[in-house]
Parts: sequence; structure tokens; C-alpha cells
Amino acid sequence: MSIKYELIIYWSDEDHSFIVEVPELLGCMADGATYEQAVMNAKVVIEEWIETARELGRPIPEPKGRLLYA
Repeated sequence: MSIKYELIIYWSDEDHSFIVEVPELLGCMADGATYEQAVMNAKVVIEEWIETARELGRPIPEPKGRLLYA
């Protein structure tokens, strides 16, 4: 799966890991010990988020690219 959703990635001293937020998918977040691992984990979480939304009959937002508030 190709990621088309915006990812916000930052280091968290508190968690000692990189955090990835997917602002277009409410509550969709991942983490990882390395930047690359965090992005890979985000891919998995995005797929799971979309799969769950489909199962529940909920709308899946279209990727909009870069958001203005990010």
C-alpha cells in the first residue's frame, strides 16, 4: 500500500521513540524505535484503520496531501 495520507513524525523523549500521527484518520497513530520503523508501523496502522472503518460502514477520508495546519 502506498501512503498518500500526511504523516506527522516527531521524536518523543517521554516515550523514547518516534511518534507518527495521521491527522486525516482520527486517532490513527504509530510509534517506533527508529524513524523507518515508525513509518513502517504507520503503514500497518493505516491499513488496519481503513479495514476497520470499512467493516463498520464508516466513511474513509480521501487523502488531501499537505494540510495547512501541519
